[in-house]
Amino acid sequence: MTRSTSRSSSRTKPKPSACGLHVNIDDAETLLPQPVRGGLRRGLSARQVQMIAISGTIGTGLFLGTGKSLAQGGPASILICYAIYPVAGSFNAYATRFFSPSYGFALSWSYWFNEAVSVTSDLTAAQLVLQFWTPSYPWLVSLLFWVFLILLNSFHVKAYGEVEYWLSFLKVATVVIFIILGILVNVGVNQSHTYIGAHNWLIPGAPFIGGFGGFAKVFVTASFAYGGTESLGITAGETENPSKNMPKVVKSVFWRILIFYILSILLIGLNVPWDYPNLSNKTTTTSPFTIVFTLAGSTVAGSFMNTVILTSVLSAGNHALFAGTRVLYGLSVVSPTPHAPRIFSRTTRAGVPLYALLATSSISVLCLGSSSIGSGQLWGWLQNIVGVSTQIAWLSIGLASWRFRKAWIRQGRSLDEMKFRASWTWPWGPYFVIIAVTSLILIQGWSSIFPTFSPVDFVSLYIEIPIMVIMGLCWVLAKNTFIDSIPVPGNADHPNETTTLIPRNAGTQEAHSKWRSDIVDIQTVDLYSDEYADEPLDEVKDEPKGKRFSFFWRLYDMLA
Repeated sequence: MTRSTSRSSSRTKPKPSACGLHVNIDDAETLLPQPVRGGLRRGLSARQVQMIAISGTIGTGLFLGTGKSLAQGGPASILICYAIYPVAGSFNAYATRFFSPSYGFALSWSYWFNEAVSVTSDLTAAQLVLQFWTPSYPWLVSLLFWVFLILLNSFHVKAYGEVEYWLSFLKVATVVIFIILGILVNVGVNQSHTYIGAHNWLIPGAPFIGGFGGFAKVFVTASFAYGGTESLGITAGETENPSKNMPKVVKSVFWRILIFYILSILLIGLNVPWDYPNLSNKTTTTSPFTIVFTLAGSTVAGSFMNTVILTSVLSAGNHALFAGTRVLYGLSVVSPTPHAPRIFSRTTRAGVPLYALLATSSISVLCLGSSSIGSGQLWGWLQNIVGVSTQIAWLSIGLASWRFRKAWIRQGRSLDEMKFRASWTWPWGPYFVIIAVTSLILIQGWSSIFPTFSPVDFVSLYIEIPIMVIMGLCWVLAKNTFIDSIPVPGNADHPNETTTLIPRNAGTQEAHSKWRSDIVDIQTVDLYSDEYADEPLDEVKDEPKGKRFSFFWRLYDMLA
């Protein structure tokens, strides 16, 4: 299959895919099923994407997961672990293109499952939050939230973006209020009118709880909490003018999340003792945010904070369902061989991949099992699964970044041609990510083995690894056993010609020679097909504010 060499030709105008990459229209329209009704829509503004990235992170991991982390590791452990972790990037399709198709296949399905389980985790977290008011019928709130999320994601992407923006704005405002309130509580503006200072770091057992095992446990919870930043790249396919908006969003989101998390974690460790009653157990988990608000005033303040946490749970679930749906859509439109059934590529007239949405949301029925297992226990297991999957995603970001930059340089392209690059982390950044994250994945399950072996915890912490290996091997076996049994279009000179490919196990010498390494050759990998070319419409959308109001818009962008 050949591609036109003219980058300016209308035939090779890039079309957005769900993972932030783009496929050529002439390739896609031939290879992809025609029931696709126009594909995804570019309906997300930079304002919305920025808030979506923040909302995907500031959620149940910060509001509830910190309670579990504090109880298991102590104030020092959570401060160190949460300070190590903030990263962001796009990875699924890039791992396939620049590292290994089999690895990318396994990674993409793993990440889809990660997002689907994240929705389940958020719906289970809603049950934990509800227990602040009543322990009755916890599954009912999960069911109502589940229906609401499906309906919301069934509309145009603009509706999702706008709802997510305001839910995220509420969360960000709450975190800011919490930081101010946490400082006041610590210096004595609390119900007992006593100065707390670093007292909770000095109580028996603190600042490190459970030794190295407790410290290692916090890493997976921190991964769960920071999970979401890496899905920022998934929104690129539905973002207006991504070449300008995405770099701006990436830069701002990193520092905002870092500041929010570190200050919040520090204040939680200072104000809440690690042995606070019902902070984290099999049946319930209490948010440290709610505890601090209660310490500041009354039960009413605690109820207010709990209400905000409930909306943040809804926002986090909304983000996870959106991201998971787009990942599954992206798997179904990979060319020339789709990685998922093509039915998931079908979209409504509004550009919503409805079948992918229903498949992703169906995993969430697991949350109804919490009534027999215990919401706290189930949520802990789901946290482990999602946290490890997030770490694998970050490892893949390092691999993809390393291979992409090597291919760019090896093929003689100037770094100035890149529309965005993080120059201060090169060349050590990718290597650090690969080594550090791999080490963490291997050692964080220490507490499930020592001092006593916990089979369920061990499986929840390590199940992703054998699944990734098995899926990758299945892809290699399938690709080396059979050539894709789909018609391949002819070249630009003979567009109507097709060639039906034959099984590789046909017994010919040529077939046996097809067995080869799955690692991508960076010398020949295509660096052009997914480049986004700015369109005149993008330029128009960049200028509506006018010079008179430019200062106020810059101030708004900075605050928002």
